[in-house]
Amino acid sequence: MKPSHLLVCFFVIVLGVIMFVDVATAADRPNMVVVMVDDMGFSDIGPYGSEIPTPNLDALAAGGVKFSQFYNTGRCCPTRASLLTGLYSHQAGIGWMTADQGAPGYAGRLNNKCVTIAEVLREAGYFTAITGKWHVGANHDVNPWGRGFDRNLTLAAGGVHFSNQTGSKGGASLFLNGETIALDDPRANPPWYGCDLWTDQGIDFVDEAIAANKPFFWYLAHTAPHFPCMAPEETIAKYRGKYMAGWDKLREERYARQIASGLIDPNWKLEARPEEVPAWDSLSPNEQSRYDDMMAIYAAMIDQVDKNIGKLVDALRERNQLDNTIILFLSDNGGNAEAGVTGKYNGANPGDPHSDVFIGRCWAHLNNTPFRKYKHYNHEGGTATPLIAHWPRRIKPLSGPSGWIETPTHVIDIMATCVDLGGATYPQSYQGNAITPMQGQSLKPLMVGAGNFADRPLFWEHEGNAAIRVGNRKLVRQGMNGDWELLDLKADRTEQNDLASEMPEQVAALSTQWQKWAKEANVLPKPKNGKKRKGRKQPKQAAKAKG
Repeated sequence: MKPSHLLVCFFVIVLGVIMFVDVATAADRPNMVVVMVDDMGFSDIGPYGSEIPTPNLDALAAGGVKFSQFYNTGRCCPTRASLLTGLYSHQAGIGWMTADQGAPGYAGRLNNKCVTIAEVLREAGYFTAITGKWHVGANHDVNPWGRGFDRNLTLAAGGVHFSNQTGSKGGASLFLNGETIALDDPRANPPWYGCDLWTDQGIDFVDEAIAANKPFFWYLAHTAPHFPCMAPEETIAKYRGKYMAGWDKLREERYARQIASGLIDPNWKLEARPEEVPAWDSLSPNEQSRYDDMMAIYAAMIDQVDKNIGKLVDALRERNQLDNTIILFLSDNGGNAEAGVTGKYNGANPGDPHSDVFIGRCWAHLNNTPFRKYKHYNHEGGTATPLIAHWPRRIKPLSGPSGWIETPTHVIDIMATCVDLGGATYPQSYQGNAITPMQGQSLKPLMVGAGNFADRPLFWEHEGNAAIRVGNRKLVRQGMNGDWELLDLKADRTEQNDLASEMPEQVAALSTQWQKWAKEANVLPKPKNGKKRKGRKQPKQAAKAKG
């Protein structure tokens, strides 16, 4: 054979190898399902210490990995903005909620300087879908179908759990692939409970992706267990009477289970019951019965979430998709103490679609065991969340005495993880707009045990509450005018021992670092007058989604 022919054959073989590698790599890209629940505390599921049975989440955790120091932003909308964009929420335009407050970091909607996971993955050939709660700017006409999602069944905000729900949330609408529909529209197959609706519709979207021979990204944003707390009566009945033990005893029991599992260092002291929360034994029988029923309703919502995790896993297994699907499970903030100490317990049948139940501060203190504070705050009780990652093809359960990934990680890392696993490219510009560089880093090295995950500072700010974590040092304050607390999270993650007076130089250095970040990340300037401006109302009929 002539040398020229040999050379041609060589290049043909090399080209074939390259094409095979490219095809194989594309085929190996995992499907991705990100499951986020709403207002669930750190200790509310079995792997993190709860008494509520969560067998399906237990199985995910046993077959995957669990993170002990994963963080959200401490509030609903900011966490959703950070998860979707890989930015700190102020950089994406949602430093507070969805009202436009007249400052770049507080526009109340995703801005044009960010991209969503769906936009990035769709460019890489993924089928993208969202079911559940959106809450990042629908009142400003920023909607899933305009931010990269091929399919959606969503709520503009949250708090809707039944198709026949009344009360403050009863007038909401659903959005199905860009079209506004009623809660009881036949296309939603009423009567429904929210956890079932979001899961069932998402499985239908998965079937579309399979038919199109595309890998899929599905963002499953449950509205449970957010207030108003309500669930099917038969599920609530399972838990009535189980909370007569009271928050004091149950919190001690959760703490003991957390220590036994290796989640919590036994040297970290359990946060004491706040002064405003009464001792359980000081309550009358009627008061105890009321509180028992409130928490039974909440537990039923966690039960429904777990049931639908099982439904999701079964559906993926039946479709031969489970092995190469990564499932991530987390919460958007810590347990919710809104409605004060006593909470709310209104309606003829509390827990039904026409009632109004908030569990209040007493039970939120249990939700966030063993930590301080709640949703809204940047103390650990506000920002610490479970994170479970399950991917049979690549993730193997951790061996050793701990069984936990203890590296501090953050919701900003979800975008980087999806970009990495999906073989996608995070853009410098998108649709003519310069895009803010991604702030997180891929969790893949931690999940699969190969590669490096760099140390970096983490930052928080919400409603004047603020924090920075560098290594094991954390600086945190409550409110714009609050004093900075300095904490050693390795020795004291429950934030019991303020070191600020002993180490003023560290306080000065960390607060300066936080201020620098705050200016760069649109935390500052704050809105001049703090006025909360209403956004434009959602149109009755929206544009159809692509695809």
